[in-house]
Amino acid sequence: MKRVVLVRHAESVLGADGIANGDPRVANPLSAAGVEQARALRAILDGTSIDLCVTTDFERVRQTADLALEGREVPRLGVADLNEIRYGKWEGEPVADYLGWAWTHGPVDPCPGGGEARVDAARRNVRGWGTVLAREEETVLVVGHGFVLRYVLDAVRGRTPKATLDQLPLAEPQLLPVEELAGGVELLARWLEEPTW
Repeated sequence: MKRVVLVRHAESVLGADGIANGDPRVANPLSAAGVEQARALRAILDGTSIDLCVTTDFERVRQTADLALEGREVPRLGVADLNEIRYGKWEGEPVADYLGWAWTHGPVDPCPGGGEARVDAARRNVRGWGTVLAREEETVLVVGHGFVLRYVLDAVRGRTPKATLDQLPLAEPQLLPVEELAGGVELLARWLEEPTW
């Protein structure tokens, strides 16, 4: 692989209402605005050659990829290790309530209600990025989730995870050389050895 295009999924129905969704079994398609965002993404990517599209198990991600690549024959690869973090007791509740908890707890603190500690989600994500980095296709599009992409993009810029995260724009692609992605994943892997904010 020579380059990767990272893009957060377009707006979903639950996302538009500020509802947490970390369970791929829950129906959560794109909103009307999200459909338009994904179509706009298609226009942005029109001149970019894409040899493989990586998605997760979530409807909003797969639908974004479908619309963004409409009319193209691009192979797909599902990588569950890049799935959204599991929100535990906040699944289906306002995401602001989850953030109120997350911003005041450490990376290894278990998420109440069977959710994921952020260190566990990051460890899973590092495995998923390893799968992506092992691909031989020249240009890989990864459509994913804000938490997952923000962690790796911050790491690409030399920043380890922190309790609060800046929102990643919806359906806006970021093109990276594979070396930058690999460096970010390596930094995340090192952080996992002693995860602190």
